Amino acid sequence: MKRHSIALALAAALAIAGGAQATARPEGINKVNGGIIASAGQTYGDLETVNGGIQIEAGVHAGNAATVNGSIKVAERAQTGDLGTVNGGIRLDREVQVDGGMETVNGDVFVDRGGRISAGVSTVNGAIGLVDADLGKGIETVNGDITVGVGSHVHGGIKIEKPTSNWLPISMGKRRPPRIIIGPNAVVDGPLVFERDVRLYVHKTAKIGSVSGATAVPYDGERAPEE
Repeated sequence: MKRHSIALALAAALAIAGGAQATARPEGINKVNGGIIASAGQTYGDLETVNGGIQIEAGVHAGNAATVNGSIKVAERAQTGDLGTVNGGIRLDREVQVDGGMETVNGDVFVDRGGRISAGVSTVNGAIGLVDADLGKGIETVNGDITVGVGSHVHGGIKIEKPTSNWLPISMGKRRPPRIIIGPNAVVDGPLVFERDVRLYVHKTAKIGSVSGATAVPYDGERAPEE
């Protein structure tokens, strides 16, 4: 999982870049404090900030987008490179194309219908949800729920790592096991590997690889069983 590069390399790189005077470059936007808006239909290079969210509007073509403290929102039919944040979520509207992967430490990831991501998705303390989306590689998390929703295709596996002292949940008290749902007509090509207790629900029309560390509970309705 690349999360170490988010928490360390991303923060360091943005701080160094911003420390030299936060300026807008012709090929992209780089700043320390404040959000970034990439205007609809325009073309940008990399979008980078330390303290602020990134909003990529409809039809934008952009390079990588990265922040430390903020969320990333991408509107319909936009195209981007890698998307990464430490403290914030990532949300893609319909028909977004990501030439790369998506990572967050403390935040959820959601990909709406028609989304195409060429690499994988990873979080530490955040849920991951796909709806009729195509993921070029696998999914990894430690404490997050995962929903591979209706019609989605993951060209890789799913891995939930065992928590360590460095990646304990932020919330206090006992935490329920992650809930993993493979929905109607969804496909996960690779193995499903669980290094901790999870609740795994697989729709009867879904196709998955081998499972280790959990027992799949089949279901055939529109929604997985409630716990």
